[in-house]
Amino acid sequence: MTAFSVLAPFAHTAAAQEWPSKPVTLVVPFPAGGTTDVLARALADKLSPALGQPVIVESKPGAGATIGADYVAKAKADGYTLLVGAVHHTIATSVYKKLPYDFQKDLLPITTIALVPNVLVVNAGTPAKTADELLALLKAKPGEYSYGSNGIGTAQHLIGTQYQDATGAQLIHVPYKGSGPLSTDLLGGQIMMSFDTITPVLPHIKAGKLRPLAVTTAKRSSALPDVPTLDEVGLESFDIGTWFGVLAPAGTPKELVARLNAEMVKIIHSPEFRKRMDEIGAEPIGNTTEQMAQQIKDETDKFAKLVKDAKVTVE
Repeated sequence: MTAFSVLAPFAHTAAAQEWPSKPVTLVVPFPAGGTTDVLARALADKLSPALGQPVIVESKPGAGATIGADYVAKAKADGYTLLVGAVHHTIATSVYKKLPYDFQKDLLPITTIALVPNVLVVNAGTPAKTADELLALLKAKPGEYSYGSNGIGTAQHLIGTQYQDATGAQLIHVPYKGSGPLSTDLLGGQIMMSFDTITPVLPHIKAGKLRPLAVTTAKRSSALPDVPTLDEVGLESFDIGTWFGVLAPAGTPKELVARLNAEMVKIIHSPEFRKRMDEIGAEPIGNTTEQMAQQIKDETDKFAKLVKDAKVTVE
């Protein structure tokens, strides 16, 4: 046994005791304004005083959220650079043929922040007032109408392909870098509809600029209790939502991961944070690192089949 191997555990312990001694960065793999960004900032606001250091939210968008994930996967494993990941990353594993990282091996789960339902929304100027009326409109002019997503291989994209398979509708897919630019074009009428998470579209729904027709999860959203599920309007067993969580580079000392989990779970379970989640249509989770790891594995397996069936791939 070398001197280094004997001293290594003590070095980790010392580092954990000193951490954090500088700002911590939460990397958001989408542009500002989307659900990932909103959740990251809500968490960062409470995490900063808990850690005694500033927690900075930094956007690194592009390629269906994989650019930001790759950046964190290759970052120093010292607890100062973390990823706010999402269900999109479990989908990307199957969609992208040449990912420069392995989501399950190169990143360590810390905790799931929240689950946010996706909602089928249309521009308020669209004639369709219900999901049935929308489907009739789409079938009357196949291939003429478009829907937007946060990028190829994201949850919104896959929900769109599932919707088309289930209904027989033919839509044009328009990928964006995130919910901000997507919402801008949806409000402007450049695209007709989207399956985005509730958070970025909820203010526009309340303002009457967007019309919600159905949520994509198995149960209705508390933020939109009068909006039916896709299952309720005839698309049986349709159940896809979007979860968001925090991950660290593989190799991050377990003491730091445990500290981060404890602090984040305490925040997520607090009444104040729950109130904030209710306002944006999110369901707070705050689970263990092991539970989040199992969630990632299960969803990676589930989406691998959906991606194969939908024939969605990116070189």
